[in-house]
Amino acid sequence: MITADMVKTLRDKTGAGMMDCKKALTAANGDMDLAIENLRKSGIAKAEKKSGRATNQGKVVVVKDGKFAAMVEVLCETDFAANTDKFMDFVNSVAKTALTIAKTGDVTAEVNEAEAASLTEKIAVIGENMQIRRAVRWESAGKVGSYIHGGGRVGVMVDVEGEEDDAFLVDMAMHVAAFRPAYITSADVPEEVIAKEKEIAAVQLAGKPANMIENILKGKINKWFTEVCFVNQPWIKDDKTSLVKLKPNMVVKQMARWEVGEEI
Repeated sequence: MITADMVKTLRDKTGAGMMDCKKALTAANGDMDLAIENLRKSGIAKAEKKSGRATNQGKVVVVKDGKFAAMVEVLCETDFAANTDKFMDFVNSVAKTALTIAKTGDVTAEVNEAEAASLTEKIAVIGENMQIRRAVRWESAGKVGSYIHGGGRVGVMVDVEGEEDDAFLVDMAMHVAAFRPAYITSADVPEEVIAKEKEIAAVQLAGKPANMIENILKGKINKWFTEVCFVNQPWIKDDKTSLVKLKPNMVVKQMARWEVGEEI
């Protein structure tokens, strides 16, 4: 006889739904180990059936430990599932796994390999298709600032050397979240991108004297740098200044801004 306590025990061990647990125990004639095995097999089958369904909701999480930091994006099908404790527990677990990977940079493949079995089980438990979309791990020679916006809709990490005030690092990450800089400094902008901007601006200057155009173009490009470069953008807390003016001795080594479901 399959008792309520047996069902509860199996549910506690697997996280599967009550009815799924009861069915698994019944099929296994009360053998707990066999029921667990059957549920795991069932989870793989469910995951395969759901694998074609769109995933554009989810969460971004950042974790840090000393000089190391990691950020992950995990997707599911609905905002409802994304806001459950079960989903968030899994995302946090994935982030901790990313932090332990023995390399820096993009660790998406390594994290997916390490979490493959857990992901399959969570798809069965949560009932939606899910994917570990991307994961990155940094090792900083200075310090990493981070910020999570919108309950995990947007995540930012900023790696700096020089002045490393914790509160200011949070402001920096908030700035990146709000203003979406495409580059850190003007030196990071590819020459072909600058050339294209000059081409666009030159069309707008048609008819002006040739000896004026070069100076005007230079001014327009410098103005464009204040729109797309992190250190040159008007500062989030005072638009009369910028990061390069506030912290001239700080070097921003890298930055990342991820938004759930964005094109990559």
